[in-house]
Amino acid sequence: MQGIIRSGAWLAFFAAILLAWVFLYMMAMDMGLDLLGRPDAMGEAMRGMDPRMDMKMPMAEFGPLFTMWAIMMAAMMLPTLVPTLRAYDDLIVSAGATRAGWLGVLAGYFAVWVGFAALIAAAQQALLFAGVVDMLGIGTSALFQGGLLIVVGAFQFTRIKQVCHGVCHAPTVYFLGHWREGAVGGLRMGLALGAFCAVCCWGFMALGFVGGVMNLAWMGLATLFMVLEKLPDIGWRVMKPMGFVLIAAGVAVAGWPLIAGG
Repeated sequence: MQGIIRSGAWLAFFAAILLAWVFLYMMAMDMGLDLLGRPDAMGEAMRGMDPRMDMKMPMAEFGPLFTMWAIMMAAMMLPTLVPTLRAYDDLIVSAGATRAGWLGVLAGYFAVWVGFAALIAAAQQALLFAGVVDMLGIGTSALFQGGLLIVVGAFQFTRIKQVCHGVCHAPTVYFLGHWREGAVGGLRMGLALGAFCAVCCWGFMALGFVGGVMNLAWMGLATLFMVLEKLPDIGWRVMKPMGFVLIAAGVAVAGWPLIAGG
């Protein structure tokens, strides 16, 4: 019976991730975008709209933006939780943890990222009305895009990134040092792990303003890298090299208008 419950929980978890990506795909199609975030005629028209005009535009309103980002958090961040849930799963077998606690960890983690979705939706709305990003969430200047790439790349070398990544990278160590029993205990641990993860990975969410927040290929690539960062064997090996790549890309993007103009 326990095996059936375990399998059902994991199947539901992966089904939720798949469903989130399907919803994002449908939203992108409704906005006139392909998988690479390239707009068709309708998408180009939307991109050129002025959010300050007196007309109803969902991508200029907080509610639709928050919904989009909350679904994106499910699509992008739940896959990064697999090593953590797997570590808790092992404790169910060896240390008397419970499936209710497992669900609590999942709920706490996702609650943090829903909160993050509200923050970044508000940030996108502010950037949109300031003219920094367009209606599709893409930066309107090479300087902004390049600067954001450099900031996120530099963050890869900071002490706070190392500390938060260390927690995300070794969830078993965190569980053993901060163990709480039951569903409420799992929720508390999930909230803490979600907070560490949000600090660790915020930059890769913000990079949506470079490649496009509804560019599914771009955000899928960010998801893949965040998953790799949390794998026990290679996580430490990819963190700083990615920082160098992002900084170099930022310098190239910010400097390109000067080179092209010259």
